[in-house]
This record gives sequence, structure tokens and C-alpha cells, in this order.
Amino acid sequence: MKNNRINSTRTPLYRDAGFELTDADRTSEAFNREAGHDQEPDVFIYSRYRNPTVIDAEITLADIEKSKWALLTQSGMSAIDTALSVFQKKDDERPWLFFSEIYGGTNSYIDNVLIERRGINVERYYPEGHDYDLGQVEDILSKKKPSLVFFEIVSNPLLIVVPLRELIELIHSYGAAVIIDNTFATAHLVKPLDYGADLVVHSATKYLGGHGNITAGAICGNDKQLLKDAVEYRKYTGHMISPDDAYRLNTQMKSFSLRFDRQCSNAAAIAGVLNKKDIVREVLYPGLDSHKTHDKARQIFEDRGYGAIVSFSFDGENDETKRKRRDSFISSVSGTISLVPTLGDYHTILMPVEPVWGYKYPDPGMIRLSVGYEETEELLNTIRSGLPAVD
Repeated sequence: MKNNRINSTRTPLYRDAGFELTDADRTSEAFNREAGHDQEPDVFIYSRYRNPTVIDAEITLADIEKSKWALLTQSGMSAIDTALSVFQKKDDERPWLFFSEIYGGTNSYIDNVLIERRGINVERYYPEGHDYDLGQVEDILSKKKPSLVFFEIVSNPLLIVVPLRELIELIHSYGAAVIIDNTFATAHLVKPLDYGADLVVHSATKYLGGHGNITAGAICGNDKQLLKDAVEYRKYTGHMISPDDAYRLNTQMKSFSLRFDRQCSNAAAIAGVLNKKDIVREVLYPGLDSHKTHDKARQIFEDRGYGAIVSFSFDGENDETKRKRRDSFISSVSGTISLVPTLGDYHTILMPVEPVWGYKYPDPGMIRLSVGYEETEELLNTIRSGLPAVD
């Protein structure tokens, strides 16, 4: 930060709505420079434009992502809106291509905002099975010629991992921009900008915050023009995170890598336990050899882990039996593992998939487990104790 910290190792919490500009000359200088939309101005004007507490948190985030710049917004969805909107040009009628296996809220945003309100020409790629086919992607690219492509490195809830390097190179070869939601893998496992992605977004509500008490979004990039466009769009739409949330998020991001590393190791241990139980029909975890995209995950993530989400399904002779076993497990572990419709919290939480996604993922016995960083053996004991209840 450029401002003085005065005997503190942290930038103070600046709650100012507007900042004192002293005189007309300083005011004129500030507003003239504002036209450049720098991320860190010499003189602050108004907190919807830029705020020193927010900028300090953005510097922390850029260091995590190893990006040239990072911007914070008030939610993951506002980060997605900002990242996509900077590519929207009034005379460009080329479609935007979205992978179907992305966050449900993003799919709803595509349908209700991009298509219904903005009239964006949207195409979707639907993978066959639990894997991505580069040949199918290239076929769509060659026929539809999109201007941008949006996907997640690890999908929700099937945890499909993309062939990252090959995919980005393929998309760029057709002249399209690449926007990646890296919420599930996080920068701890992979940094998509290193592979050539144009923008990376996160729901910072999840692992970057990691405590279930902040709603925030993040956009990271290296291109200076995209930075200026994103700063401008955020300013005019009011997508700025509050200084209070930025201050708290900044303190939480300091422990991000330690937290997420433990969550990944706990998830791997749980996946191993579940994978040995006959009553569990299927365990979806990229760290297991049985996962269809395990080889891709191993290539991308190397030895850093495979994420902190485990999806698994109970077996049964019919759907009602599967639901009964699912519900019995949820009830049995509820004293330790709560049913909460989010992920990335410091403690392990779960969510039944069918009631949330319904027609898209109708497996009645499936549970998505968001693994925390509790003591490993205690967590495994909770899982083991919950399994007999489903018999």
C-alpha cells in the first residue's frame, strides 16, 4: 500500500464513504487520474471507486494467485458478472460458450440475466458421461465460433476435472477468451493464469474466506486493459466489497494455504474410507484411481492434493431405499456434520444432491461432503459411525 500504516503491520479499516480532497486543484487532479481506472490510486475519492482497505486485501489475493492484479467484489456471482461483462461488446454477436457442469447459480444467471435480459447468444457444451472430450469441444468451437468460453476446473458436484492446458490452448486457437471459475481447486492446487487463462474468478466466500461468515468474490488477471475494464464496470455497477468484509477476508486469507492443504488431506482420507464400504455405491473424488478424470487431476495438481469435496452415493435396491440410507446417514452424523447449502467452511458440512439439483443430478442417494480441517481421526470416526446407521 502507498498510504502510511503508522506503527501497524496492517492497513487500517477505512470506513470512509468519501475521502477529503482539500482543494479544487487536488479534486481536479484526483478526478482526472480516475479516468485511468488504476487499481491503486494516489488519491482516493469514493469507496465505491476504490478503498485502501479493500486494495490491501486485493494485494494479498494477487500474491496467492500470483497474478498481476486482483479485484474483490461483494459475492462470487458479482465477480462472475464483472468478469463476463467486460467482454460484452454491443456490436459483437458471437456466442458465449459455457460448459454445462458449472455452479447452479451461474447457470441460473446465464438463463435469467445473460439470455433473458441481455440477449446474449449462449451456447453450452454438455459432456457425455463424467469426462470432457476435446474433440467435442473443438467441434463446437469450429461451428459456433464463440468469443469467450467459461468453465470450472473442477465441476460441482461430480468433480469432473478439465484437461486444462490442452483446453486453454484449443480455445485460444479459435480466437476466444477463457474465463475460469477456480473456486473448487483454488490457487493452492492450480493457477490457471499460468496456463494462459484470461481471467480467473473465485467465490471468496468459500475457501479463501474459509470460515462461513463472509460473502465475497474475486477476479484475478494479468492483462492491464482487462483490469481497467473490470475496475470501471465494478465502479458503475456497485460491485465493490465493503471495507469491513475486505478487512476480515484479508486476515482469513493469510491462513488459506494451511487450511486448504489440511482440508484436502482430510478429504482424501474420507474418500478412502467410503470407497471401501459395500453400502456406498460410488465415490466421486479426483484423488481416487476410479475417478474418470483422475489422470487429468494428477497431471494438473501434481502432489498438491485433489480438493476438499467428496461426493458419494448410497446403494439400494430402489430409489426409496437409497433415500432412506442417505437420510439415515445425515441424521446419524448431524451432531458433528451439519447440513448447510454451501461449501468451504472450516468444519465439515454436507448437502444431499437430489433435493438441490433435482432433474440434473437425480441420484437419490448422493451426498456432497465439504470437508473441513478438523482433526483427521475424529472426522473419520464420525464418518464410520454414521455408516452403520444406514443398514
